[in-house]
Amino acid sequence: QVQLVESGGGLVQAGGSLRLSCAVSRNIFTINYMGWYRQAPGKQRESVATIRSGGTTDYADSVKGRFTISRDNAKNTVYLQMDSLKPEDTAVYFCNAKVWRGSDFQNWWGQGTQVTVSS
Repeated sequence: QVQLVESGGGLVQAGGSLRLSCAVSRNIFTINYMGWYRQAPGKQRESVATIRSGGTTDYADSVKGRFTISRDNAKNTVYLQMDSLKPEDTAVYFCNAKVWRGSDFQNWWGQGTQVTVSS
């Protein structure tokens, strides 16, 4: 069982910054992938950034160079630092955990946090 609680969303002007946090209910070293997804109105949920248990990170092309995913192992918390925000970054952001079960991954999701970027 994994519980995820996001925080840090809000309203910001274009060009501004926000940092999202995801508190994880268990040792994040036991989770294969931690990631951030987002879903804008009328659009499908999309992956934004992922960090593997070994520390490797991946980013969507649309956020490369602007967003940074990181983790604090002692606090079992994953962060998403978002800089140079654009109106098109407006969405609900979800924290995700993937745990390998031997034949597939089990996904866990947080409740989401709204990010709104005004132009």
